[in-house]
Parts: sequence; structure tokens; C-alpha cells
Amino acid sequence: MNYTDMENNNQFMPFKRGNYVLMLIGILILIIGFVIMSMDSEPHGFGFLGITLGPIVVMAGFIFEIYAILYNPKKETRA
Repeated sequence: MNYTDMENNNQFMPFKRGNYVLMLIGILILIIGFVIMSMDSEPHGFGFLGITLGPIVVMAGFIFEIYAILYNPKKETRA
């Protein structure tokens, strides 16, 4: 495949680089939430970390993931 073939093959990327960075941040938030849930010292995770704080952080991670998918960076146009 030469350069002209690659130039004519315009592939559509569904997300921009900023979306992927935000998605990685969301995945890290999810991982942190699950780690918080697993750190609970109460049996079967019935303490504050396992029932309250961990699920709130995981929910925030999922909400952040939705934001990362829907995020559309607007470039400034000069008049």
C-alpha cells in the first residue's frame, strides 16, 4: 500500500484524543471505587467503605464515562 492509497482511505475515528483521555480517567475512577469496596474490614463488605463510599465512587466513574463518550471538544474559530 503506497501513500496515495492511504491518503484516499479516509477512516472515520468515532472519538477524538480528548475523549480517550477522559475515558481512561473514568476507568481509573472505576478501579479506585472497586478497590475502596474491597478494602472494607467488615465481613462481606457491610461497612461504610463497602456499602457507601465505594458504590458512590463507582457511580461517579460511570457518570464520568458517559460524559467522556458524549464530550465534543469545540475548536475556536477566528473571525
